[in-house]
Amino acid sequence: MFRLEKVFQNDDLAFILLNNFFKILSIFIITYFVVILKDNSIHELFQFRIFKNSNYFLYSIILTIIFFINLFFFKKKEHYKSDLDSFVREDIFNLFFSNIFTFAIIFIFNFYFIIEIQYIYLLFSQIIVLFLIKLYFNYLYNELIKKNIIQKNVMLIGTFQEIKKILNEKFDKNIIFKCCIITDINHLNLKLVRSEIKFPIFKKNEDIRSILEYHFLGQIWLINYDESKSDYLSKILKFSVDTLNIFLKETNNIKDKKLLANKYQYEFYEKSKFFGVNLFLKLFFDKIFSLFFLIIAFPIIVLSSLAIYIEDGFPIIFSQNRTGWDGRRFKIYKLRSLKKTLFDKKIQVTKNDNRLLKSGKIIRKYSIDELPQFVNVLRGEMSIVGPRPHMVEHDIYYSNLFSKFLKRHKCNPGLTGWAQVNGLRGATTHPDYMKKRMDYDLWYLNNWSLWLDFFIILKTFYAIFKFKGD
Repeated sequence: MFRLEKVFQNDDLAFILLNNFFKILSIFIITYFVVILKDNSIHELFQFRIFKNSNYFLYSIILTIIFFINLFFFKKKEHYKSDLDSFVREDIFNLFFSNIFTFAIIFIFNFYFIIEIQYIYLLFSQIIVLFLIKLYFNYLYNELIKKNIIQKNVMLIGTFQEIKKILNEKFDKNIIFKCCIITDINHLNLKLVRSEIKFPIFKKNEDIRSILEYHFLGQIWLINYDESKSDYLSKILKFSVDTLNIFLKETNNIKDKKLLANKYQYEFYEKSKFFGVNLFLKLFFDKIFSLFFLIIAFPIIVLSSLAIYIEDGFPIIFSQNRTGWDGRRFKIYKLRSLKKTLFDKKIQVTKNDNRLLKSGKIIRKYSIDELPQFVNVLRGEMSIVGPRPHMVEHDIYYSNLFSKFLKRHKCNPGLTGWAQVNGLRGATTHPDYMKKRMDYDLWYLNNWSLWLDFFIILKTFYAIFKFKGD
């Protein structure tokens, strides 16, 4: 429901932030527990005034703040490390540094504080709790990898020797090589190649769209890109997938250089903006807003359903195949606005369409037929804001006309979008009209932010009444 595999597509920042939150909380809580239980029984555990009046109250506040600042501002990293060295460097060192800095502040400003033997117990308790948190998050990280949530499904493109070299390297365990395209396959013994490469091997003329959808690919690595591989790059860039160029020339671990296997530099040709903490917040707000709007719109849905039933009977809701993120298909839900006898899912509804029910004209005019799609949002198949999903047949047709058309699938499709609030709503009766919509969608994908989503939601209410389903 939350598309967490997309949240962790390019970094582990959301997981690291969650880990840091628990570390900070534990520092304060363990101090609280130790201070309360020092001279009191467990029955006074929730007597906060005892803690507030203690010698350690101010200490715990300052320590927690410094620990927080150090974690979030001086320890920036993109990938979670589960080894013991990282625990010592990131947790133990941070804890000692924060304690020293806390005492310095206390003594500089002459705050009242007496170091007791109890402090030694407290310090050991903090270390033990941090260690337990580290063990738990190591376990959680491995479980998320096993469930294909923190995992990068990768397709390799390169010569046989280049791909072999990549496969012999030790990458992070969340990188999974799913398939490859061997550029010099015509000059090789295919039987020998298959004996050394244990996953599917494709050729240049294969249907990339089907490969992406079947293998749930998140990244394509183009190894040592040069002019001989330009055809592969131009073919890949038509699709909504992150694409990297990997330089197999070994590089020392230069500061501020992003490296694979700690020695191969890389660059992105294509990189979706929809990942990490911002994507998690977008998905979270999708759930909140969709529940809210469903509750608000429930009377309208009931009245519209009753009108459809009285005029034309069942069914009231119908579904269509649409194209979602990465080209994956899903069923979209709508209130039926057409007569049963003239109903055809593959023909778009136009203004003054003679197939419309009397109630259907009003339902479509104010986009009431779209309200059941909040269920699609709750299921994680759509977002409140994003490019509007088209019928699968239309996607195939227009992708042959416009080379960038399938890039629209770089995020969840939306109930509303940048194209819609700019007047591009309803049927696409001409290719030029679809191209305009595509251009608006691509602008949204390249400039996406949470603030842009909020702006589009607010502007949608205005657009519904201004354009009225035209």
